[in-house]
Amino acid sequence: GEELNRYGEVYVKKHPQLKVKLVDGSSLAVAVLLNSIPKGTTQVLLRGNLTKVAFAVTFALCQKGIQVIVLREDEYQKLDKSFGTKSEDNFSKSYSSCKVWLVGDDITEEEQRKATEGTLFIPFSQFPPKKLRKDCFYHTTPAMQTPMALENVDSCENWLPRRVMSVWRIAGILHALEGWEEHECGYTMCNIDKVWEACLKHGFQPLRVPIQSKS
Repeated sequence: GEELNRYGEVYVKKHPQLKVKLVDGSSLAVAVLLNSIPKGTTQVLLRGNLTKVAFAVTFALCQKGIQVIVLREDEYQKLDKSFGTKSEDNFSKSYSSCKVWLVGDDITEEEQRKATEGTLFIPFSQFPPKKLRKDCFYHTTPAMQTPMALENVDSCENWLPRRVMSVWRIAGILHALEGWEEHECGYTMCNIDKVWEACLKHGFQPLRVPIQSKS
């Protein structure tokens, strides 16, 4: 994480002759998140620790013209400082108008309970949120279906179904298959479209989103 070692950057700088590549999987996580948001969505709500993935997916959504709603002033200030341009259109404190939520580690039970019925929760964290709402939908943490050629695969994490692997694990495999020479750590991101296309090329498939809703 950022506080521990700046997403691995400290380790790479300490060992500049490192022969293996350090891959944190952030680019693939962002690609999966972008492709998990239902088509036609015009706004999403972002709530959770502002990680490297959260910053990157927010920037990508804004580039696509999708409004990103944040609930806390401090989160807005951090995002605004990171992007360098201020846009009031990307800041709101309304829970009621948005039915697609991107959620991270510190989303509270109170916040979940304020979501509108039928809301789709899409985690951007490595661990899933507690499923409190029976009238809402919960997608998996960023993950993909493994290729059929990959044998003897059970569940990658105990909250994922069989033959489904977390993107943070897939990213390392993909890096090796493609022979990419750069590290993906610190604040460095690979090209999101390139990573997504390479992943599909090697037979990894996106998971079905629980619903198709418009916001």
